[in-house]
Amino acid sequence: MTESAALDPEDRKIVTLARSARARNGVPEGAAVRDETGRTYVAGTVALDSLQLSALRTAVAMAVASGAESLEAAAVVSGAEAVTDEDLAAVRDLGGAGTPVFLAGADGEVRVRVEAG
Repeated sequence: MTESAALDPEDRKIVTLARSARARNGVPEGAAVRDETGRTYVAGTVALDSLQLSALRTAVAMAVASGAESLEAAAVVSGAEAVTDEDLAAVRDLGGAGTPVFLAGADGEVRVRVEAG
C-alpha cells in the first residue's frame, strides 16, 4: 500500500484528475498521464460496440495525439487490484520502463505503485 499523502504534489494532481474523470463520466476507470513538459491528459474508459479502451490506454493515446514525446507518470482510478499488462505496455511504449504508474481506489487512495517496465 502507498500512502497518498506522501505523493509528490504533481503525482497527487494526476490521481485527483483521474478520480474526477471517473466520477464525472460515470465510467469504471479514470486515468491521467503527465508528459515530459508537465502537460496532463485525462480520460475515462471507452466502451463502444466497435471500440474498447481502458482509461489509461485512452489517456496515453491522447498524449501521443497531442504530440507528447515521453511520460513522467501515470495514474488510474479503478476498482481493479492491479494495473493490466496492456496498460503498463502503453505507458512503457511512451514513457519507458521506469515510468511510475499509480493505481488508486474510488476514494483516491493509492493502493499500488508500479513501474511500467
